[in-house]
Amino acid sequence: MISAFVTVFIFTLIFWFIFFKKKWIKYTFAWGGFYIFFCAHVLFIFIIGLRFATPYSTEAKVVQHTIQLVPRLTEPTMVTQVFVQPDVPVKKGQPLFEFDKRPYEFKVTQLEAQLAQAKQDVKIMAADVTVAQQKLAKEESESTFAKYQQNQSTNLALSGAGADEDAQRSNNTVKKNEAAIKQAKAELERARLQLNSNINGVNTKVAEIEAQLKEAQYYLENTTMYAPEDGRIINLQVRPGMVAGDYRIGAIASFICDADPYFLANFFQENIKYVEAGQPVEIALDLYPGQIFTGKVEAVWKANASGQLLPSGFIPNFHAVSPDNPQSQFAVKIMFDGEDQSLFPIGTQGTCAIYTNGMTGSWTALRRIGIRTYSWLNWLYPLPF
Repeated sequence: MISAFVTVFIFTLIFWFIFFKKKWIKYTFAWGGFYIFFCAHVLFIFIIGLRFATPYSTEAKVVQHTIQLVPRLTEPTMVTQVFVQPDVPVKKGQPLFEFDKRPYEFKVTQLEAQLAQAKQDVKIMAADVTVAQQKLAKEESESTFAKYQQNQSTNLALSGAGADEDAQRSNNTVKKNEAAIKQAKAELERARLQLNSNINGVNTKVAEIEAQLKEAQYYLENTTMYAPEDGRIINLQVRPGMVAGDYRIGAIASFICDADPYFLANFFQENIKYVEAGQPVEIALDLYPGQIFTGKVEAVWKANASGQLLPSGFIPNFHAVSPDNPQSQFAVKIMFDGEDQSLFPIGTQGTCAIYTNGMTGSWTALRRIGIRTYSWLNWLYPLPF
């Protein structure tokens, strides 16, 4: 910047010496226009230096993380209590809303009864196995006796000492007993399969009801909504008697988180050529006329939605961009210095200047004057009063 001043000064001195001191050349409007043309181009150094050494943004705002509070319930449920007040800070874990617990308590009670019945059924299944074993033993014993009678009747019939009808009757009894043994074995196998139907050592029916009970208890716990972290709610429209959950994806409030607010500033893409993380920043917020806050560059978001093409069955139509369309910009994420982050509420607007060469130098001095002028003018603008 000093070299630009020196160049203009020397050129002005030479111009004065030639045209006015010695009058070697007659001064005309053409020479005057040349002088103005030369000085104007030299002054471009100031514009370029300020744009690239100290990028400046007037499109900037404070951003805070928000959490959409969505009731995690299985059906539309009435709000019974509202514990929070609008714009009053709350701590993580503090209750915000309570919903009608009764339908979910009834579901838990119902599943607890079903679980108790299922565990009792497991004992009955064990008893069924014992019964089936005893029945099989009985049928095998009767089959052994029937075969003995069959041998006796057959021998007597062959010797003529017994009737053939008795031998035939004994054969039928043996076949019936064999069929009864097969049936008893099948019943025993079925009882064992029912008893041994386990997952991780737990009966499948018991495990199924236990899972349903845990889910019901989960939804019962969700009838009280707690603060996910330190923060506050601004637009509080929830009232007792309101039914929430008509659309389970719908939020009933937005929770503004206190942690990690940051300043997001838009810059023309060419202006952030030398911007890097860690560089110092000065910020003038419209909320605080006459004050300057400091920060550091956290990240440069080198991305813009204008470069995104969505999946489609149509070929993109490329055409010349209208000169009325604004140039695509990139955003720079800036973190405030200082511990009291509550000074920077969500949506606060302002301007900022990034000092790519640190806080020293002529360009930095000019930009610091400019941003302080903007901050002090916030006492007067915007007009009208």
